Amino acid sequence: MKEKVQEVLNKIRPSLQADGGDVELVDVDEERGIVKVKLTGSCFGCPFATLTLKNGIEQVLKEEVPGVKEVQSV
Repeated sequence: MKEKVQEVLNKIRPSLQADGGDVELVDVDEERGIVKVKLTGSCFGCPFATLTLKNGIEQVLKEEVPGVKEVQSV
């Protein structure tokens, strides 16, 4: 599961980098379906970071990786 999550994040990354931000995979709890990521660059502290996390990253991961239930920022 972790490899698939990283693969999907690599697809999302260019969009974030275009705005000066990035995302790093911190951990995947396969039992609970929780993915922990760290938003960096312009994404860190951005007022839209939660929107990016929930409506962007989380939604794509849920669609493309079976078992993902939630994405959390750390």
